Amino acid sequence: MLDTSLKEQLTQIFSGLEADYVFDITVHPQHDSRQELIELLEETAACSDRISCRVHEGEGLEFHLLKNEQDTRICFRAVPNGHEFSSLLLAVLNADGKGKNLPDEATQRRIKGLQGPVSITTYMSLSCTNCPDVVQALNVITWLNPNVSHLIVDGALFKEEVERLNIQAVPSVWVNGESFHIGRSSLGELLEKLESKVGTAPSSDAPAEAHRFDVLVAGGGPAGASAAIYSARKGLKVGLVAGRIGGQVNETVGIENLISVSYTTGQTLAADLHTHLSHHKNITIFDNRRIESFALQGAEKQLTVKGGETFLAPALIIATGASWRKLNVPGEAEYIGRGVAFCPHCDGPFYQGKHVAVIGGGNSGVEAAIDLAGICAKVTVLEFMESLKADQVLQDKLFSLPNVEVQTAVQTLEVQGNGEAMTALRIKHRQEGTESVLPLDGVFVQIGLAANSQPFAETLETNRIGEILVDKNCRTALPGVYAAGDVSDVSYKQIIISMGEGAKAALSAFEDKIKGVI
Repeated sequence: MLDTSLKEQLTQIFSGLEADYVFDITVHPQHDSRQELIELLEETAACSDRISCRVHEGEGLEFHLLKNEQDTRICFRAVPNGHEFSSLLLAVLNADGKGKNLPDEATQRRIKGLQGPVSITTYMSLSCTNCPDVVQALNVITWLNPNVSHLIVDGALFKEEVERLNIQAVPSVWVNGESFHIGRSSLGELLEKLESKVGTAPSSDAPAEAHRFDVLVAGGGPAGASAAIYSARKGLKVGLVAGRIGGQVNETVGIENLISVSYTTGQTLAADLHTHLSHHKNITIFDNRRIESFALQGAEKQLTVKGGETFLAPALIIATGASWRKLNVPGEAEYIGRGVAFCPHCDGPFYQGKHVAVIGGGNSGVEAAIDLAGICAKVTVLEFMESLKADQVLQDKLFSLPNVEVQTAVQTLEVQGNGEAMTALRIKHRQEGTESVLPLDGVFVQIGLAANSQPFAETLETNRIGEILVDKNCRTALPGVYAAGDVSDVSYKQIIISMGEGAKAALSAFEDKIKGVI
């Protein structure tokens, strides 16, 4: 099952293990995936004398990870290959106190403060590219807090359970028996939601001293990473505060227009950004943070994040990017994960042989429709404007598909459903001024991005759609504050443009510093 090259890599990865681990397997003798699970875990265990397998006969299929014969409270009801194989490996490494995904001390303190007991179940798909991020984040939280347990379930192996819970999107996270979260997320976002749901113990630690830098960069996407690296190359001490490195790039499946790189994936690019940032010793990364407020302390700019940490610097580069926009129509929120979806790659398989709509005729919408056309019986593209906005090469591909219908000049008014799942969209035909109901099994929303400028909107000037206004050199109207990338009003939201704007913002900040402006 594992090739020789992978086994050699695993031997190296596991070479530093300090504790003993057991994959404690319980599986029915006649289960269709029994042999596949045992072979996968036995071959993985064979790569380290610190890991072994133990097999029991029982109902269903699952295995617990034990450390020195103690349950880590992490259990897989799955054969964790595909995208989830990395989740299995990291579960072992994290339990040993290792792994690049382990958070810093401040985030660990927040995790340990969660009030229990907290029983988490994550329903995932082995083909989902977003599921591993959620699974691995929740495994980290489980390992660091003894009040938390985490069960990871492959929905394809437990279809009756998935149907009973009416799960139509992954990852789907349940906490203490209640639906808690659907879709992509990061450790910081999940932690914040858990704090709100289960509560957190008050910290006995004294308030942390503010972190001080020459330059603060808010955001870790292409613009933020570029700004941090350019600032560090000028010899400045840089603090980068972000939810996660890569930002929205993490959700991009394929990238073919990053000049000199003919093809890469969003997750690969995000990892490369992290590696590049790590090469600079004068850049300190504070990820898994959500910026709550921005204030001026004399000439210094202050950021305060969830949990109370503060960051100060005379220069601030805002590169917080943008997030997927929602329709904000009746029924949308009610049916998210029950017919309303945002990721065709993760949730498309739930709609095999069904009729779905894609709302949005830009590149992302047309790409989603093309992907879904290979899975679904019919795909209807709904575009608000009179024509599609996607690149012509994508439109040509779309119109070549026999099971795709395109409707333009259409406004979505309402998501309708039966209480269990969405069943239709109520739409308006803008040119005729008439309304109709379009029966559907699901809808994928692809209507672009909204700027993440909320913490700065009261202090800085923004346009109608929330983008921070900047001059041609990324300066805002406030001396010492700069904005770059998708959060700014720069034209064309592209990775390569964001990188250039981040560099420009850093150079402007350095120029202002040597001129005594800041």
